[in-house]
Amino acid sequence: MITAEKFAAALGYWQLFLEGTLCTVVLSALAVLFGFIIALLLALMRMGKVAPLRWLATAYVELFRATPMVVQVWIVYFLSRELLDLPNFLLFGMIRFERFLPGVIALSLNSGAYLCEIIRSGIGSIPIGQTEAARSLGLPAGKTMRLVILPQAMKNILPALANEFVTIIKESAITYVIGVQDIMSAANSVKGATYSTLEGLIIAAVLYFCLCFPTSKIIAHFERKMSRGYKR
Repeated sequence: MITAEKFAAALGYWQLFLEGTLCTVVLSALAVLFGFIIALLLALMRMGKVAPLRWLATAYVELFRATPMVVQVWIVYFLSRELLDLPNFLLFGMIRFERFLPGVIALSLNSGAYLCEIIRSGIGSIPIGQTEAARSLGLPAGKTMRLVILPQAMKNILPALANEFVTIIKESAITYVIGVQDIMSAANSVKGATYSTLEGLIIAAVLYFCLCFPTSKIIAHFERKMSRGYKR
């Protein structure tokens, strides 16, 4: 049964939740950043003319989209333990690096598979006339993509990229299974200390809501402004 005393006991571990919130934000931001880089490379490979690279990128996307994230997180974690000698130190004095890095890698790899399709559709939305005009001015294919196509595509996919950040914030909760000290890890620690499960989970849910809901509203606001700008 939920009681005020149990909630007070759970809130007594507010520092754990604060550290978990910071870890969740940093983890999500890094995952989206590196996921975007991976996705951009994958999108260019899938849209390129080199067949082996197209097949490789397609296989990557299908593999990560068709397997559970928890499985991916565990595989990356155990591979990092087998192949990498990660130093055991604390980031910001509270985040265990040897757990945090595999979490970032797993989320980035997963995010890259989904962002790849977003970027590919964004590039495909640019009229072919833009490419033809750039080539008629003597720009090579690489510069055409970098200076003409990608800047326009980024404007089209910016809301989707921002929404991916919100999605990753929620999905990052899965990394607590490998010991990443995020919000869910804080809730789990509170459960072990107070023998009360529901109170810690409710606090975790509120924290995720406080991170995701305002971010979603800000994204929607800028998306409306951008759409009005396009209509003009």
